[in-house]
Amino acid sequence: MVADLQEKEIKDIYRTSIIQQTAYWSKVKLLQGVETSAFNFKLDPEDLGISQYQSDTFFIGDLLIILQKLDAEHCIAYVPYGPEIEPAEDMQGYFLEQLSEALRTFLPATCIMIRYDLSWQSLWAKDDDCYDLHGNWLGAPDKRLQEIRLNYSTEHWNLRKANTDILPSNTIFMDLKKDSETLLGNMKPKTRYNINLAARKGVKIKSLGLDSLDIWYELYRQTAQRNNFVLHDINYFRIVLTARANDTQSPADVYLLIAEVDEQPLAAMFLVMTGTRGTYLYGASATENRNYMATYALQWKAMQIAKEKGCTEYDFFGISPQADPAHPMYGLYRFKSGFGGQIYHRMGCWDYPLDKDKYAVYASMEFKNQSYHLS
Repeated sequence: MVADLQEKEIKDIYRTSIIQQTAYWSKVKLLQGVETSAFNFKLDPEDLGISQYQSDTFFIGDLLIILQKLDAEHCIAYVPYGPEIEPAEDMQGYFLEQLSEALRTFLPATCIMIRYDLSWQSLWAKDDDCYDLHGNWLGAPDKRLQEIRLNYSTEHWNLRKANTDILPSNTIFMDLKKDSETLLGNMKPKTRYNINLAARKGVKIKSLGLDSLDIWYELYRQTAQRNNFVLHDINYFRIVLTARANDTQSPADVYLLIAEVDEQPLAAMFLVMTGTRGTYLYGASATENRNYMATYALQWKAMQIAKEKGCTEYDFFGISPQADPAHPMYGLYRFKSGFGGQIYHRMGCWDYPLDKDKYAVYASMEFKNQSYHLS
């Protein structure tokens, strides 16, 4: 059972590789006018099903919560990629239930639910029955079956699979502990060729500051227009680039990388390093001159920078769940999988309703507007 749940100072959030669970991310949200809170919790390791801890010790963890207003009277408690601690499979539902009930008293009376955007590996990514004969993941079963499995160890059967995943639930991780020659050797031949082609064509990578944000935004505008997604305000990216949490236990290093030829910008990305992980957080590219393969050079340089800074892994942050040409993120799957990393399927968003009637109304409205967000 979750014991000794206590609110803590944001600056004291523990060091982590998960950007969205850092004091840095709290600072980003604060600058956007969004309220955040952080909590410590203490558990008996037996309640997590974790065997490496002695029976007479407690596990202490923490989590960052973002309070998102729905309207003037209601809000939700959103936990982005948290909590970080991953219980044994048969204890996950029980842990979330106990944590939710402990959090209930700390949250506003107007909070209708807690939404956990779980970074834990999907339970169905480990089942042989969820793969075809060629080793391709078939995905999780329907919501009802998912809920039965996660709620099996709970008392109230109150966990609900959300109608939408806010942060990407499928990604690719690169193992940066390997040397550069090995990393290149593990890439698909076309990807490796394109990296070399970009170099031969004179593509250079620069790290630029806030004064170059307009360059990023123009490339981002072209990308949004090309892919038909909503254009976000430039101030959002200004905050991501300038937010600082250096006086905390969980800061971040943020780089705006630009790929160019003869000072003509071709592609750009935000590289964020937290803990031992480098993450490709946002990317954009020009509509013209795509034959320079600048995006390939950009990713390879980002991995090299992350490796030089001591990161042991690189997160591509979002692909389609399968190699399905009909999926809107298939292009990202095809591009990112070429770098030879390990595909990772997360659990995605799970809700713990605090007001079941109001949650039902919200869930039905959300079902009509499913999408990914920048949160």
